[in-house]
Amino acid sequence: MSLSLVVDRGVRMRADVRAKLRHACARMVMAAALHDARKSYVVVLRICDDAAIRELNRAWRGKDKPTDVLAFAQREAQTADASLLGDIVISLETAARQAKRGLAAELLHLASHGLCHLLGYDHQNDADEATMNARAAALRLEAARPGRVRAA
Repeated sequence: MSLSLVVDRGVRMRADVRAKLRHACARMVMAAALHDARKSYVVVLRICDDAAIRELNRAWRGKDKPTDVLAFAQREAQTADASLLGDIVISLETAARQAKRGLAAELLHLASHGLCHLLGYDHQNDADEATMNARAAALRLEAARPGRVRAA
């Protein structure tokens, strides 16, 4: 399993929130790999500010505004390595504004959402959204469960 957590320069994130996010996301990535009968997946999780995510949102989605999370799946690349899922980018500023159950919980929610997109899930209709939300919830539950990581 490989999760790289990158926090942009100038983005202030408490050490305890960073550690909790890294641990939980690593467990989610491993649970996803086990679910798919793989040894591991590689995911990069980038925490940035609204300005950085606005640039990405404008460049890749044509939307000139910040958003909470973006996912860049490598499976869509011509020469994709099946173990390299891709990158998840989260705006800490937007996450903090949206957080109703605390910043750590919001970041984990957004990371699970992004991970589901990397795994091929989408929410173009109600049925797809329900399926995606169920998988994201299963991943978050496994992230919170103590002990050895199980498939989720």
